[in-house]
Amino acid sequence: MTWLVTGGAGYIGAHVVRSFQEAGVPVLVLDDLSSGFDGFVPEGVTIVRGSILDGGLVERTLREHAVTGVVHVAGYKYAGVSVQRPLHTYEQNVTGTAVLLAAMERAGVDKIVFSSSAAVFGTPDTDLVVEGTPKSPESPYGESKLIGEWLLRDQGVATGLQHTSLRYFNVVGSGDPAVYDASPHNLFPLVFDALLAGRTPRINGEDYATPDGTCVRDYIHVADLARSHVAAARRLEAGEPVEAAYNLGSGDGVSVREIMTAMARVTGIGFEPEIAARRAGDPDRIVATGELAARDLDWRMTFTLDEMVESAWSARRAASA
Repeated sequence: MTWLVTGGAGYIGAHVVRSFQEAGVPVLVLDDLSSGFDGFVPEGVTIVRGSILDGGLVERTLREHAVTGVVHVAGYKYAGVSVQRPLHTYEQNVTGTAVLLAAMERAGVDKIVFSSSAAVFGTPDTDLVVEGTPKSPESPYGESKLIGEWLLRDQGVATGLQHTSLRYFNVVGSGDPAVYDASPHNLFPLVFDALLAGRTPRINGEDYATPDGTCVRDYIHVADLARSHVAAARRLEAGEPVEAAYNLGSGDGVSVREIMTAMARVTGIGFEPEIAARRAGDPDRIVATGELAARDLDWRMTFTLDEMVESAWSARRAASA
């Protein structure tokens, strides 16, 4: 049992790699380092440097390391920017997934856990999203993730591919001081970078249809998320039934303004956020139940909001020390 984590040098992928290590499951990484870092990969884990768009490289990696399954985390993950870069987003997320699946088929690897997203839902017309909530993505990023789910479904029908998709909601925190969210677009690193530089953090829009006018999201800790990937891989290895997709949600929403308040409290840096324009592709509210994932994938929330902020803040400060 050896698993390949695509994008395993990135923030989320590196935590997934650590969860496999902790579970005693052999793991290796494929990453082009376009947004990941060598230093995020734990010592002793093989990293193959290259792109999932290189089908030959992917196939050789699968064969040479006797890979039995893939956790596919690699991709272009910026919903707002995807509105300006749709072709790039589709190339990375749709073409990349298709190339990966073709290489898996040639190499005889028939198990995959796919990194999907809450963005497949767009702005749901329900307070609590479930797996069957209608899909209506509002950005090329969300569309690309939904197409990725379709690719797995269709490949499953055609070849017997065993698969499941884990829909991430807002992933934050750190489970290892050596790994932090370095995204130039995500809320936590944007706020931390501003605080470290002595600037005032900002909120993108305060006219959303929410109680305080700022976006409401479902925040989950990256270490909890990573653990469920190992549970999904083990179910696939054991031939146990899995759902086509699982929502990794908390069932509880937090607004951007509430996040800002928690950050001021945890960091001890008082501030009143500036208000900026909305970002394209941002829905008003999206919160999900994680009941199916709790049933099958050891999904549970083990961190409070303040603990999420504190772990992320500690990792970010360590990186800048």
